[in-house]
Amino acid sequence: MKFTVLTLFPDIVKAYFENSIMAKAVEKEIIAYDLVNIRDFALDKHHTCDDGTYGGGAGQLMMAEPLGRALDSVQAMKKCVIYVTPSGKPLTQAKAQELSCKDELVFICGRYEGIDQRIIDSYVDEEISIGDYVMSSGEVAATVVIDTVYRLVDGVISNESLEEESYCDGLLEYPQYTRPNVYKGMKVPDVLLSGNHEEIRKWRLKKRLMKTLANRPDMIYEARRKGQLSQEAEKMIEEITEQICLKHQKKKRKTKSVKDEV
Repeated sequence: MKFTVLTLFPDIVKAYFENSIMAKAVEKEIIAYDLVNIRDFALDKHHTCDDGTYGGGAGQLMMAEPLGRALDSVQAMKKCVIYVTPSGKPLTQAKAQELSCKDELVFICGRYEGIDQRIIDSYVDEEISIGDYVMSSGEVAATVVIDTVYRLVDGVISNESLEEESYCDGLLEYPQYTRPNVYKGMKVPDVLLSGNHEEIRKWRLKKRLMKTLANRPDMIYEARRKGQLSQEAEKMIEEITEQICLKHQKKKRKTKSVKDEV
């Protein structure tokens, strides 16, 4: 798979491709990349790539002409072009999986107030948001999307690792532990040291359900809607919910008892 990144600051993105798992994937030729400096396509001596916005307003906008020439240089019209922007559709694991099946992705890294709308209308296939916030660096946002995608390409990471991750089946990941067995008085759960694989599986499933219920209850609703939860998982949810209710009741009684004493 190839990633082509159009940017005003190629060194920011270059560092990402030259480190960690990505560097190994590039070395193995599983992943290829090309960094295109948009300034190289500006025609004036100052390599100007931004200007004020029509209609007024604060800030500068990336100009259509240099960016359009940069896109044409990589034959973007024949490829999947992504513009990462706060006004795009939310990035999800499902979208990352879909994009990982492409042969090549072309990323436009925005700056300033963004890019000229005519570029979006002419070239962009996907507008993607990495969250409900605004960043100054389109490069950082683009690498977030790239990171979610490339690791799903065959050969980059083992299938076993991917199957047990958060979001893989509608649930968040379970807690994990490594050596030492005891750290600052906190011991690794006995079940993980037992060697009983069936009990470990059940423990992990229950912990995944507990974490998802606490942090992302919306995911439980969605998993149920899609029929992703097993009868075993549903039974565990009932048990977890009952335990939470009992805990709240005890806390409520304790609070009432303290008030009565006062």
